Amino acid sequence: MNAFTDVSFFPRDAKPLTSYRKYWAQRFGTAPFLPMSRAEMTQLGWDSCDIVLVTGDAYVDHPSFGMAVIGRMLENQGFRVGIIAQPDWTSAEAFKALGKPNLFWGVTSGNMDSMINRYTADRKIRSDDAYTPGDMGGKRPDRAAIVYSQRCREAFPDTPIVLGGIEGSLRRIAHYDYWSDKVRRSVVVDSKCDLLLYGNAERAIVEIAHRLAAREPVQQITDVRGTAFVRRQGDESALGWFEIDSTSVDMPGHVEAHINPYLMISDQAREQGATCAREEEAKDVADAHNAQNVEADLSAAVAQARTVQAAIQPIIQPLNFVPNPALRGKGTHKVPPRDKSVIRLPSYEQVKQDAVLYAHANRVLHLETNPGNARCLVQAHGEGTTARDVWITPPPIPLTTAEMDHVFDLPYARSPHPSYADENGSHDHATKIPAWEMIRFSVNIMRGCFGGCTFCSITEHEGRIIQSRSEDSVIKEVEAIRDSVKGFTGTISDLGGPTANMYRIGCKTPEIEAACRKPSCVFPGICQNLNTSHAPLIQLYRKARALRGVKKILIGSGLRYDLAVESPEYVKELVTYHVGGYLKIAPEHTEGSPLSMMMKPGIGSYDRFKQMFDKYSAEAGKKQYLIPYFIAAHPGTRDEDMMHLAVWLKKNGFRADQVQTFYPSPMATATAMYHSGKNPLKRVGRDSEAVDIVRGDKRRRLHKAFLRYHDPNNWPLLREALKAMGHADLIGNGKQHLIPRFQPLNTEGYTSSRRKNSTSVAAKTSPVTQGRVKAAPGKLLTQHTGLPPRKTK
Repeated sequence: MNAFTDVSFFPRDAKPLTSYRKYWAQRFGTAPFLPMSRAEMTQLGWDSCDIVLVTGDAYVDHPSFGMAVIGRMLENQGFRVGIIAQPDWTSAEAFKALGKPNLFWGVTSGNMDSMINRYTADRKIRSDDAYTPGDMGGKRPDRAAIVYSQRCREAFPDTPIVLGGIEGSLRRIAHYDYWSDKVRRSVVVDSKCDLLLYGNAERAIVEIAHRLAAREPVQQITDVRGTAFVRRQGDESALGWFEIDSTSVDMPGHVEAHINPYLMISDQAREQGATCAREEEAKDVADAHNAQNVEADLSAAVAQARTVQAAIQPIIQPLNFVPNPALRGKGTHKVPPRDKSVIRLPSYEQVKQDAVLYAHANRVLHLETNPGNARCLVQAHGEGTTARDVWITPPPIPLTTAEMDHVFDLPYARSPHPSYADENGSHDHATKIPAWEMIRFSVNIMRGCFGGCTFCSITEHEGRIIQSRSEDSVIKEVEAIRDSVKGFTGTISDLGGPTANMYRIGCKTPEIEAACRKPSCVFPGICQNLNTSHAPLIQLYRKARALRGVKKILIGSGLRYDLAVESPEYVKELVTYHVGGYLKIAPEHTEGSPLSMMMKPGIGSYDRFKQMFDKYSAEAGKKQYLIPYFIAAHPGTRDEDMMHLAVWLKKNGFRADQVQTFYPSPMATATAMYHSGKNPLKRVGRDSEAVDIVRGDKRRRLHKAFLRYHDPNNWPLLREALKAMGHADLIGNGKQHLIPRFQPLNTEGYTSSRRKNSTSVAAKTSPVTQGRVKAAPGKLLTQHTGLPPRKTK
């Protein structure tokens, strides 16, 4: 039922991106590249920049790079935009290269969180950086968004700072920081920015730019969706809001009775079922005295009661209960309007000290992510006179298909800035930028993901409402790659997005879509209100591969296979025409406990998809293979779960070289599990469900070793673990065994088809010596996950 002209029926009562009056500087026209130096500004005829964007990535003018999208979007609105890419952050001088911005700074750490970009899951510094020329590491600082903001403030103190990007999205509230193993403050507080934009920020940045150009103070811009900012206590702009207190969790159980401070000692004794000796003595005297006057007192009382009853009988009337029109909703609670409601989360000081409250705050935030019903959030930082409230407005309204087309149709050069070229003017050799090389011949057809995987950051950043481009816009970009991108040989490397097969899929009705608060549309099963038709995507594939000069279109984005099996026609189309021998999918695990914590489907969905994949591959006369990916050490994963996964891998002939260990990214639901030991997918309480957390380097290494059961360097660790688990029956030299009984002495480490994945062991720690081993004829020592055996002469 989805309208073919748009993503979904989601109500979009927002000002269209193309409806703003252009800023006066539009007369300068379009720049071939946004300037990165004064010389380039002079060539364009500029004396200054209206907006200067600072990014931790190299500047690649391509719609897959966030700064290029924001820069071209602002240029389209008539503003003069300059870019400072990967500046020297040790001083403010590099931030003065383009002069003082007339309107504001735009700051981001880049397409990745800077800490994830610089460190592995084991907290080791990476030697490479895919977003830097020559793949060189060390070109950006830790927590780059904070450092860049501080340097911008030093360079020009009175210029507003607008922070954005995925690092800002994932750190907009107090968040657990894996690298320091503690809860850090909101990045709004630490960076001292004036505004933070989270999510895809085209709509917000355009509105803010025009309001600042109209000389509106940045402190008064507090009503833009998808923003976060600091409000001091007593700020008049906070008046008129209905605050919902969510700073605590229920504590079920027996409540101890409070002692009445006005009770005498004898009263307290009686409360506890005992008596006081002095009280008994006094009571005997009183009873003897009262016995003399009982009959007289009783007669008088009866007479008085009759007199009172006769007097009030005429005025007794029945009570009629009527509803109070001033009250709405259930019970006696007045329900405030959502657009004027704000939920107060536990403060930074609370979540820092109390992991249960941290999990509670994380759950509340994820429940308020649907743009159709989300409310504002507020979280206090500090106490007393220094207290500040971080306000977070509801998520931005998703872009329409027309707006998506407008964003992707902007005049991108589709290549790195000329300053990165080598002596021959090429970007393909020593100065190659790996991230650009990866997406050089790819096309992004949509945004968003409604999968809701707890370890993934897409939901927190892009949201779960699918925003799709039109067929014409996608075809136009494919033709632009064919005609203008150097090195194109006829193969489009990807036609996808966050998920390959969610193009034009959404809810069946606008009312349900705007009211839904589920974190996932496909877990624990596919929602009955979700339209699962792949017809628009199939039609797009067919039109794209029919273009002149296009030989092959591959699908490189991750595939949601539990959704794909709902459309056998799509699976057949995909397998027959768009798989280049191997297809990546991510079942992540085989066991129910970790899969439920990930919000991923059971392994049965994988088996169904594999059957269809093999069937249609055979019908097409092709030998094609699935490459499944798995996660080690995810919250909720027991040692036994990893053992069963390893047995499944060996049974199915998989050798996983590219192994990913769970990486607790800021604000992810799985990270809240890791930090708190609670499950925020359900209501959080002091006695709520506990989650098995894989902590410590030794246990994380063990879980990773189970995935790499074929690496001889892991066998000693696995033997020890299997014996401790009571599964020594898996140790032996038979096909039914997981690992051999004895450590071989003739191997020289572990040789992988990917050199980075090879391992070697020093002679001082093992009889195994360093070096590489030749595979026996017809066999191999290792192979990428799911690849067939390599044939050797």
